[in-house]
Amino acid sequence: MKIRITFISDTHTKHKQCELDLPGGDILIHSGDFMSSGYYWNEASPFLEWYDKLYQYDNKILIAGNHDRWFEDNMKEIPKLMEMYPNIKYLLDQQTELFGLKIWGSPWQPEFCNWAFNLERNGEDLREKWFWIPSDCDILVTHGPAYGHLDISGYGGQNVGCELLRERVDVVKPLIHSFGHIHGSAGYKFDGNTHHFNASILNERYHYQNRPMTIDLDLETREIEFV
Repeated sequence: MKIRITFISDTHTKHKQCELDLPGGDILIHSGDFMSSGYYWNEASPFLEWYDKLYQYDNKILIAGNHDRWFEDNMKEIPKLMEMYPNIKYLLDQQTELFGLKIWGSPWQPEFCNWAFNLERNGEDLREKWFWIPSDCDILVTHGPAYGHLDISGYGGQNVGCELLRERVDVVKPLIHSFGHIHGSAGYKFDGNTHHFNASILNERYHYQNRPMTIDLDLETREIEFV
């Protein structure tokens, strides 16, 4: 049996610009930064309405990112809020299961400019967040990349992914790791164990440049094919 999965990230209130490039399928995964400034509910509401009503996907996964500050500031209210959007599964250090695949989502990343869901780089709080990733995780959804995987910043050309996340990914070896955050490194990479998708659709100037990536995943062989 094959299922179709699409990956997007870093839409920053420009989500409708990619709508015609969403072919539909079984699972749509958004790896955070659906807001812009991140403070105002009027940025989040149109996105959630749009995402919830995308009829062409049976299941929709969502995590927050560093621009989604309202979701960090109102963390206790989010479970009740998401009841308004029954077609979205919002993950905050949580797991869900679809088609026998265990999917873990987490928004945290190393501290940068005091944005949302930031924790000290290489600190124990961040290490603890990654320790929660289950050892049998099939699809890992984080906002930022693991160090060395599609994480080169366009500003300075340095690897800026999370070292502690890389340690955990190397142990867990999820089949798929979906993320965004580093717009300039959007793309795909296979490291021999994990298929890495930097699904940022906007470039570093916040223009829509990178089409959503869609794959067919064979659940028996665990092989992927790009659509």
